[in-house]
Amino acid sequence: MVLALAVAGGVVAALQVGQGDEKDSATQESLRYDAEYPAIGYSTARPSDAIAQLQAGIERGEIELRFEQGRGYLDSLLEALDIHPSSQVVVFSRTSLQSRRIRPETPRAIYFNDDVYVAWVQQGPIEIGSLDPNLGPVFYMLEQSASEPRFERELTRCLSCHDSYSLTGGGVPRFIVGSGYTGAGGDLITHEGWILVTDRTPLKSRWGGWYVTGRHGDQVHLGNMVIRAYADFERLETLRIGNIETLDHLFDTSLYATNTSDIVALMIFEHQVNVQNLITRVSYDTRSALHRAQDADTRAGESHELIEEAVEPLVQAMLFVDEITLTSPIAGDPSFVAQFASRAVRDGRGRSLREFDFTKRMFRYPLSYLVYSDAFAALPEPAKQAIYRRFAAVLRNEDRSEEFAHLSAADRSAVLEILAATKPDFVAALGD
Repeated sequence: MVLALAVAGGVVAALQVGQGDEKDSATQESLRYDAEYPAIGYSTARPSDAIAQLQAGIERGEIELRFEQGRGYLDSLLEALDIHPSSQVVVFSRTSLQSRRIRPETPRAIYFNDDVYVAWVQQGPIEIGSLDPNLGPVFYMLEQSASEPRFERELTRCLSCHDSYSLTGGGVPRFIVGSGYTGAGGDLITHEGWILVTDRTPLKSRWGGWYVTGRHGDQVHLGNMVIRAYADFERLETLRIGNIETLDHLFDTSLYATNTSDIVALMIFEHQVNVQNLITRVSYDTRSALHRAQDADTRAGESHELIEEAVEPLVQAMLFVDEITLTSPIAGDPSFVAQFASRAVRDGRGRSLREFDFTKRMFRYPLSYLVYSDAFAALPEPAKQAIYRRFAAVLRNEDRSEEFAHLSAADRSAVLEILAATKPDFVAALGD
């Protein structure tokens, strides 16, 4: 059996139940990552992500997951992973291998923290995408039965979608967030209308196939919209449903952890996935370049150039280059805001990269909080130092290129001060 975390409206992750040690061994040996990225060991290295740690704790008898009627292991799993229910974002597009269970009346709920995504569908298994510091996205499934819980890792089928970089000459595993016009049965009305979404995507093009709660003023989006006939494309404005507090009038929410699909959580979700994908890409490219540099025929300077080139998209994403400008304030669930802020790393003045703005942009201090993540910390030192040099050049006003024109002098000064006060390795990398 093959399952998927979400496609047209969410994180994509096909997941497979193990079908015997012999077959699993064969698929691991043939995984293309093992040939193209031998320095990574995606299928052979033991994961160290949050799910691998949780499974080890269960096996040692230190952690017990409760199975309950209705949501099965979900509530206990979220508690064990320190994922707050207010992070719930809800997708009703059914371009997933659990499609028979998903439609506008029975949508899929996704819950997340800084490095784990948990997807729950009524009457279905739980699917998880977890960011491993060294391997990148790793995918698991948890069957919903009262027997001893076990997370099964998928190594092949989900990567047919998650290896999307392969179209440009060599892929790495990644999460995917998208938006597309969705019909009454949960199917995409048109594949051409489906797009990948980041914090650069205009709100008017986001959240097709998603439910959305929260306040966004006169800004419009595609959330909560069900296309029932092609004629509906001629009257989209009349179909828009926005600025709602709960989903209670759109479907039966009684089985779900909350009755919201918070707009702030959705925007954080999109930013986080994009940056995590870029961290993974930098990790794979840098480790591969360093591995090749061990060959006497490979010049060290060539590796340096490759690393400098590889980190730039990540630097720009973390500094919010081309982030959309909000035209009205965004307001979401206070519970999500509070739990997100509770994980803040603060400087001596109490400032944090987790402080929201949501009047013109997402964050008050525009540098991604993922600079504190385990995945960022695990980047090879040459990549981290290259990133820190670029951060310093921009924040010290040495780089005044058009890409960073959105950063005011006050922005640059504040972010530099916060980073210097809370990231000792940043200071050490610059020799300050």
